[in-house]
Amino acid sequence: MTSEDFHHRLSPADVRRAILASTIGNGLEWFDFLIYGFFAAIISGVFFPAQSPVLSLLLTYATFGVGFLVRPLGGILLGIYADRFGRRRALSLLILLMAGSTLALGLTPGYATIGVAAPIIVVIARLVQGLSVGGEFASATAMLIEYAPINKKIYYGAFQMCSQSFALMLAAGFVYALSSFLDHTALVNWGWRLPFLLGALIGPIGFYIRRRVAESPEFVWLEEHRPRQRSPLAALARGHLSAVVFAIGLVVAGTAGVYLWDTYLPVYVLRTLQLPLSVSMRNVALIGLIGTVLNPLIGALADRVGVYRVFLPSVVIMGLLSYPLFAFIIGAPSAGHLLEVQLIAGLLRMGISAPIPGLMAVTFPTEARSTGMAIAYNISVAVFGGLAPFTVTGLMAATGSRFVPAYYLAVASLLTVVLVLAFRPARMPGLVAAETLSVPTR
Repeated sequence: MTSEDFHHRLSPADVRRAILASTIGNGLEWFDFLIYGFFAAIISGVFFPAQSPVLSLLLTYATFGVGFLVRPLGGILLGIYADRFGRRRALSLLILLMAGSTLALGLTPGYATIGVAAPIIVVIARLVQGLSVGGEFASATAMLIEYAPINKKIYYGAFQMCSQSFALMLAAGFVYALSSFLDHTALVNWGWRLPFLLGALIGPIGFYIRRRVAESPEFVWLEEHRPRQRSPLAALARGHLSAVVFAIGLVVAGTAGVYLWDTYLPVYVLRTLQLPLSVSMRNVALIGLIGTVLNPLIGALADRVGVYRVFLPSVVIMGLLSYPLFAFIIGAPSAGHLLEVQLIAGLLRMGISAPIPGLMAVTFPTEARSTGMAIAYNISVAVFGGLAPFTVTGLMAATGSRFVPAYYLAVASLLTVVLVLAFRPARMPGLVAAETLSVPTR
């Protein structure tokens, strides 16, 4: 039986369970990371008090970045685990690690209560988070794409970005509600902890769902009909190193846009433009709602007209508009102008982000898919995304220019275009495998 025959026999319940199992952890990952970024100004005072507000914020962003620095290591270890022992087992382990570290962030007392132990615990929790989420996107996307029919790979992959948009909406909605209905003292003392505690509660639910989903059909075939490779890393080294560079390039512009427009901008608005935090959060929640609906539609469009015809124009336009958008909001800061700028940037990012999971997944063969995606995705996110707020904050302090975020986004967009065009593979191993592999029935 061919792969397509197998997908015709999948029940709607099988497909729904696979989509939910693949996306729930990705959503939890983003919810937690976004909450940390949104509350950076408060967290800096709770865990990293310093004489200089800039130094305090830099320490907070450095801890934010620590989680990203260990992500490549976590991606390699957990990607190998997923490629050797299965997507299902890896995803079940990952969501427990994420939930535990999220709970630690929500329960750790502040520096004023337990002293230096507070930032140490926070750093350890971020390290565990970084290691666990390092394998989350790749393993979850591999599961999702390996359930997808041959002509709907980009559409299925876009559900990963749908889950991120939903997490964005939920996180921003929480911050908007908390900052609107709690006074500053209550928000600093306990209000900011509530979203972390909620995120931790999602973990057991996600674990239950992931334990019930069946292993992906392509991995089942690989287990039963091919000799096991000695190492997924060896498979990558034998002929897919250029695919890793290509996949890194795919992510650069999108991750820079997410962490600057959605994570850094709220703090930027609060400190530079002197607008209320609730204004930015309301806009981000709206963008998350739009993305929850629009990302799968963009994925379906990319399957129909060609993925590069959707992806590359979106990257180019974002790079060209980065300076005008920042100049517009800096020149005339207001709630209405901020909404216009965030909507434009958000729509462009959807055109960039929706095609990425499916395109990355089909770039690698099944036996090294999780490992290849994890290495590329986590390197790109660590360097160009997670460290972006820290880098931009430092450059702004050094140069005095408020346009540093715009320059950063323009350079990131250019780098994506160059790497994608230079290393674009002529042959997609993931698509070839889906067309030719025979898949046993369950």
